[in-house]
Amino acid sequence: MEWDKNQIKYSIQEIRRDIGHEEAEVNLKEIIWVEEEKKLIIITPDRPDKSAVIGKGGWVVGRLKETLGIKNVHVTAYVDIMVKIYRMQLSLNKIKYFLHEDKFPHHSSFKNLLKLLSDKIENPYDYNFLKYMHLNELKNQIKLNNNALHPQIVRDDSKALVALSGGVDSSFSLILAKYLGFNPEAVTIDPGTIILPEHYKKNIEKLTQKLGLAHQYLDVDFTDIIKDSLDGRYHPCGRCSKLINQKIYEFAKENNFPLVIFGDLLSTGYQSVIKQDDLIRINLPACLGVSKMELKKVSHYFGVKSAGNLGCPLLGEVEKKFPHMSRYSMQRVLRETRAGALEPGEALELIWSSLKHFK
Repeated sequence: MEWDKNQIKYSIQEIRRDIGHEEAEVNLKEIIWVEEEKKLIIITPDRPDKSAVIGKGGWVVGRLKETLGIKNVHVTAYVDIMVKIYRMQLSLNKIKYFLHEDKFPHHSSFKNLLKLLSDKIENPYDYNFLKYMHLNELKNQIKLNNNALHPQIVRDDSKALVALSGGVDSSFSLILAKYLGFNPEAVTIDPGTIILPEHYKKNIEKLTQKLGLAHQYLDVDFTDIIKDSLDGRYHPCGRCSKLINQKIYEFAKENNFPLVIFGDLLSTGYQSVIKQDDLIRINLPACLGVSKMELKKVSHYFGVKSAGNLGCPLLGEVEKKFPHMSRYSMQRVLRETRAGALEPGEALELIWSSLKHFK
């Protein structure tokens, strides 16, 4: 299916008039039709041009889907793509530097990552990680045994530790680490169900079984954080994250893991691959400039279910008792939105989930 850029532009102008939007100049840089996903990607020069295409409340792009007879239209601004490409180039340079300085214990795996990163820079608009994984399966004749995936791509003898929370971000990291040949094992900090709910544990168990990977829980005492948060002394996320990182690092050192992998979306560019205390840390989604939509597509394909909100029962209870604490949750959402990890619509849904505690 093909559309002409001028045809799409004309349709958008007509729709804006029909639904009573003020007249606006519609500027399109490029349109791309993704046949395998039946998706139209509209690339505008800048964010105000993107807003003109989406319309107030998403009405314009919603009507455009109806007009074209398709269910999936993604609108992005070229300036945002430029920023994402630049960040990925910084990640690429950092990996090249580490490889040149012989700082990586996982040479083959990082070379695989380097190739993937280069490919994503060349195809920044809508990278298909599932297609990449499928091509690896075909190339290396992966066999499915007992519903477990065992990619036989070039891998290293060294092992990597993946911090797995059961959410879509860390699940994406574990899946991709497996396909890149990092020889990963997964570990989950378990503070109890008030922070790690049962549906996250189900995600963890299903995913690690499907990937055929070793996994273990680490019981960690979060009593003080839980009590102080429920007493309204502070927002729990910062201290919780700090303690989890500390325990992951301790476990990695005690068990001779030279590399730890996290699902961080924000530490992009040079900060996505760092060396700390003889450990290499890679924030895999941030390194690859992955959006929430991209990693959800991969994680959902492997059966991981999204929480639909910020995911932590403790945080929900804290916000319910102390609604003013929601501002810090919103700041976290806005940070991911500014970084390009979250689309504005996704961010709005998360903010609404925090605002429900206000009367």
